[in-house]
Amino acid sequence: MTDTAGMNEGAGPAELSVTRSTVDGVTVVTVTGEVDHHTSGALRDALVPEDPAPGGRTVADLGGVPFMDSSGINALIAGHQAHGPTGWLRLARVQRPVLRTLEIVGLTPILACHDSVRDALES
Repeated sequence: MTDTAGMNEGAGPAELSVTRSTVDGVTVVTVTGEVDHHTSGALRDALVPEDPAPGGRTVADLGGVPFMDSSGINALIAGHQAHGPTGWLRLARVQRPVLRTLEIVGLTPILACHDSVRDALES
């Protein structure tokens, strides 16, 4: 199942593609492009669980994201908070420049980073 409605923003080099699918009952959000103040809204929207019931589980595949600014960081924080205390948001395939930013701002202890989507789903 892929839901891409309203998930593509921008044009040119800053274009962002965000798709949502379901794997083993977990939402997988696949992101491609740069996440900045022009495009972070699509990421934020995709990371909020569709079902408002507690216990939502999401993996954000950031393998296609070479750059993320503070608005992207804020979108990740909002996504994490939207999952509440019984759900989770995990990150997969985070590229080194984005991972370094997450480390600098102290998010890696809060948002688990995995080498692959499969690892994120199984941990």
